[in-house]
Order: sequence, then structure tokens, then C-alpha cells
Amino acid sequence: MRVIVMVKATEGSEAGNMPSTELLEAMGKFNEELVNAGIMLAGEGLHPSSRGKRVAFDGASRLVIDGPFTETKELVAGFWIWQVKDMDEAIAWVKRCPNPMPGPSEIEIRPIFEAADFGDLITPEIAERDDRLRERIGGN
Repeated sequence: MRVIVMVKATEGSEAGNMPSTELLEAMGKFNEELVNAGIMLAGEGLHPSSRGKRVAFDGASRLVIDGPFTETKELVAGFWIWQVKDMDEAIAWVKRCPNPMPGPSEIEIRPIFEAADFGDLITPEIAERDDRLRERIGGN
């Protein structure tokens, strides 16, 4: 199963505080362990929401909203995409992760939908298009 592992933002990350050299080194080692174990498919840190945008949808209407966004605890500061056996394996890896922020922090793990999750809603045509797109981007 694939999961997205999200490092939740903190007041410090939203203020643009950069991680220490020690944290960068520890995270680099952890990422290397993930890659060596065949777990990590992707991973990146994100700039603060002050540099981001949101697009709100209402029917055909689109509204662009400039950051920063107020609910820090609901924001994401970074992410990984992992291939794991199950949620227990993902949890075990997250428990090995260095604390991603100075002070208290949280990491959220969520399963990524797979085609099989949609059952009969996926027609052969939709499945074929999805397979072609994944092949073009080198995805799983």
C-alpha cells in the first residue's frame, strides 16, 4: 500500500524558521534508510503557507486566496510518499523518524487511494487512461 506521510506545520515552520544543520543531517540519514529499505517513493519539505495560494471552487467559479493560512495545526510543512506492507509498517517507520521540528510536532499518515478502492466505478477506459498516465510519469 502507498501512504502519504505529512509533517504538520508549526508556528516556527510557518514563520520560515529553517531547520538546524543537525536536523538536516538526521533527516538525511533517515531518508537514506527509507530509500535503502525500498520504502520512500518521494519526499519534500514545503515553504510556509505565506508563499502559497489556495483556489476555492464553487461550481464554475474560482477564487484565488493568498497565504498565509491561519490554522497552523492543519497545515503541512513537508511530506513523503511511501510504499509499505500496511499501516503498521508505516507507523513503525514514523516512530523511527527524528522529531521534524524543534519542540512538539506531529506526523500524519494517510493511505493513498488505489484503483481497486473504487471497485466497479473504474471502467476499463478509465483504468487504461490511468495506466497510460502512470507509465508516462513513471508512477506506481
